[in-house]
Amino acid sequence: MAWELSRVGIHQGYAPIQPIAFPHKVHAGDYKIPCLYCHYAARTSRHAGIPPESLCMNCHSLLEKQTTEIEKLVEAVQQQRPIRWVKVHNLPDFVYFNHSQHVVSGVACQQCHGPIQDMDRVRQDRPLTMGWCLDCHREHAHLPTASIRRSLLALSQKPKPAAGLDCASCHY
Repeated sequence: MAWELSRVGIHQGYAPIQPIAFPHKVHAGDYKIPCLYCHYAARTSRHAGIPPESLCMNCHSLLEKQTTEIEKLVEAVQQQRPIRWVKVHNLPDFVYFNHSQHVVSGVACQQCHGPIQDMDRVRQDRPLTMGWCLDCHREHAHLPTASIRRSLLALSQKPKPAAGLDCASCHY
């Protein structure tokens, strides 16, 4: 019973079929489009967000090669119909996670999302359990020493915030 309860909310390997097949392997891998170009909200928001279709059309309206999937995108844009994407990375409601805090701290998207640039279909690659998160926070919990902070400030560089280990950092 305890083992079963310890696995509640863990969806590692979850890879739902999306309404439009979006190959991150092509966009982030082959074309090396930075994650933050499409998921720009991750810089300033708790949520990374799903990019608006108009952002996709910045490139896809210029492409001569059209696929069935691109045609689905174009049709949705022309009909002003939202695409019902299926969320892949789900955390329990009692967990607070802020993308911007991680982006500002220099955490690469792949640290939590896995090798997204190699995925044709996005899957939850990491367990995203409390223990997994705490291991990362412990590894990055050390604040820069006072002399390092002074050196960074002298160079007009802001020291990266340390990962919190306080329960209230992630739980309401």
